[in-house]
Amino acid sequence: MATRHHARMAVVSLLYAYDLGNGNIAEHTAEILEEKKIRNKQKDFALGLYDGVMENLAKIDEAIIKHLKDWDFERLGSIERATLRLAGYEILFGDLDSAVVINEAVEITKAFGTEQSPKFINGVLDAISKDK
Repeated sequence: MATRHHARMAVVSLLYAYDLGNGNIAEHTAEILEEKKIRNKQKDFALGLYDGVMENLAKIDEAIIKHLKDWDFERLGSIERATLRLAGYEILFGDLDSAVVINEAVEITKAFGTEQSPKFINGVLDAISKDK
């Protein structure tokens, strides 16, 4: 049975595909989630996250860019950008405690990102959280 962690990982995958230029990924989200065995409540949760990120993408990116230190947003890796977008959405628009969101993002980044990514993700998200 899929957990919210699995759902978030699937959403990061969807956002990653979108970032790589697959603009029509939204047409396939239900199929992709089914392939990853994200069903029922977790599917609704994942779709809500994905839709929320996409609806608020400009505001989320603005918050991320504001807190990048010595980094160009366009130079970020696609996985890092996808993870920051998801967690940024949850911090800015969700009702979970920021520490929980940041921890989840760091864990996702450990699975998908580089060795330096978790520390970077933690720092940016912590700054967004404090600025909220």
